[in-house]
Amino acid sequence: MTYDYIQLEKDSGQPLYLQLYEQIRTAAQKGSLRPGQKLPSIRRLSEDLGLSRTTIESAYQQLCVEGYIEARPQRGYFVLTGGGARGVRPAAVQQVPQVPPRYNFGTDAVDSSVADLKIWRRHIREILNRPEALVRYGEHQGEQPLREVLRDYSYGARGVVCSAEQVVIGAGTQPLLYILCGLLQGQIGAIALEEPGFAQAEQVFSDCGMEVLHLPGDKSGIQPEALRRSGARVAYVTPSSRQSSGSPIPLLRRQELLQWAAQTGGLLIEDDYNGELRYRARPVPAMQGMAADGRVVYIGSFSKLLLPSVRVGYMVLPMRLLPLYLARAPRYNQTASKVEQLALADYVKSGQLERQLRRLRKVYAQKSALLLHCLQEAFGGCAELNLKETPLCVTLHFANAPSPARLAEIAAAGGVRVRPGPEEQVTLGFAGIPLEQIAPGVRALQKAWDFPKSCILC
Repeated sequence: MTYDYIQLEKDSGQPLYLQLYEQIRTAAQKGSLRPGQKLPSIRRLSEDLGLSRTTIESAYQQLCVEGYIEARPQRGYFVLTGGGARGVRPAAVQQVPQVPPRYNFGTDAVDSSVADLKIWRRHIREILNRPEALVRYGEHQGEQPLREVLRDYSYGARGVVCSAEQVVIGAGTQPLLYILCGLLQGQIGAIALEEPGFAQAEQVFSDCGMEVLHLPGDKSGIQPEALRRSGARVAYVTPSSRQSSGSPIPLLRRQELLQWAAQTGGLLIEDDYNGELRYRARPVPAMQGMAADGRVVYIGSFSKLLLPSVRVGYMVLPMRLLPLYLARAPRYNQTASKVEQLALADYVKSGQLERQLRRLRKVYAQKSALLLHCLQEAFGGCAELNLKETPLCVTLHFANAPSPARLAEIAAAGGVRVRPGPEEQVTLGFAGIPLEQIAPGVRALQKAWDFPKSCILC
């Protein structure tokens, strides 16, 4: 038998068994070796090529594992398939490098000068120095120390009443919503949200095949009567800060929503995003603590309290949903880092989160006041300004200006990043921009938009 398809280079630095394996595989792919064809025995190929039997055996073994050949007892090795042509790596797509804006009023970052980086790194290092915490998979529901700490923290900070067994940890709100949708699958109709809705949550509901209804709201929030007429069995609410106005849902409307849930057998999903970060008044207690009949699922997170990159959130399930979850929990892989969970447990337990919260409230009160003042001076006669306290942003609405997307595009050309929003609004976040950049950032924005103080757009 000739071996034209085998050309070994003993000085190439690549192991000989790997060279042999690759060349036999390539010959099978190109058709030089046909399916059903018998290969030389290990002894014969060793003698013909002057290689050790171990080298030949290693190459044949890898080819068997990948399914190119098979060993037939008392008969030898046979080619199974050519395997088809190998895939070709596509050419790299040339991407235009993104130039960071000079002034970033985005809503997806926090100011590094107020982030608790030094202390957070210390807690991470302490966990990394615990070998017993690193060599095992984490708990499906989340690490017990963190669930116990969050039980106490959520009660003290938000008035959430629960046991550690009701707390489910995940890598942020969306993974937790996927779990919840799995528990509710087939038990509910549509899910209602107050206009204009919340895109990230709606994407999860849509992925899970659930109909989403946008219902009108009044000055107090989503209307219970609209909920009743809609036939929805689940309502997604953000009581601490409504998506439309940034204001909290008043106590009376919260009670009406809880009454709707009790009377209809419905369920409220309470997204308490940044609920404890209110700084102009005391934080509004969570609805979950007001619901004695377990009609509220509570969701909290730490992206703006600690760092956006720390993807740890938690969900408090009502007792009536807990048995359904526990039956499935062993089949759910935990999405949040075990190291970050344990570090967060120590961080909260040591009181660092409470200290960080107090500091953030002072910083964000100062930033929001300065941003409002600068925007009022620049656009006060032309725009309607609205501070959304816990989302840490200010929205601008111009009566006759270009679309929000176009305004964001013009701002970007002037080195300022803003976010186009719903209802003809432009959003400026102040969590990520340093305090000293707010005033020059607004001046750059005014120059980019070139709105005269006489406000010809109004």
